[in-house]
Amino acid sequence: MPATLGAVALAVALVGCNDSDSKGKSDGKKDKGAASSSGPEKKKQTFRLGEASPPQKSDMQKSSGATFTVTPTKVVTGTKAEMDASGLKKDKEDGPQIPVHVWSTLTHKSGKAMEIGDMDDDLVVRTNVEKRTRALIVILGEAKWKDCPAPDTDKKLTAGQSEKICTTFLIPEGQKAAAVELTQGFYSEPLEWPVKG
Repeated sequence: MPATLGAVALAVALVGCNDSDSKGKSDGKKDKGAASSSGPEKKKQTFRLGEASPPQKSDMQKSSGATFTVTPTKVVTGTKAEMDASGLKKDKEDGPQIPVHVWSTLTHKSGKAMEIGDMDDDLVVRTNVEKRTRALIVILGEAKWKDCPAPDTDKKLTAGQSEKICTTFLIPEGQKAAAVELTQGFYSEPLEWPVKG
């Protein structure tokens, strides 16, 4: 592919309420993580960076019944210079953006093998002005980030295996990452890992 074409990428932004899911995922996520809440006891929704999520159930047909945890460990906001050096073709409609890199550990707990891309696809970065953004999806070419290599989303993990990954999100320049969230479907509040500083 000629280098002049550059890299084409799609950054999907979720704005406003937690009930929007622009990926059009199956409705199977509606009860994810909420199936066992039968009593008045409220489940923990906020965690510290480095603290694992409760076990999540796969909503993918090929790994139905599998469980895994997601542990965001570190969040670093990049710069305009890093964005410019990435080789990522920018969409003028989105305005100036900067990258936010989120390091996470994905751990397969039980059931059928799962692809890494199916374990981290519900991660969202929420900014200090309540803008929610899904991970950058590179469609053609590659965006290069100095200290955040793209994960092998097709790699499969089996029970007991973990993988440390880095995922890049784009947020408007001038905003800050306030939290990493793990969406829980249309009807449940997301899990949240606040970002300090």
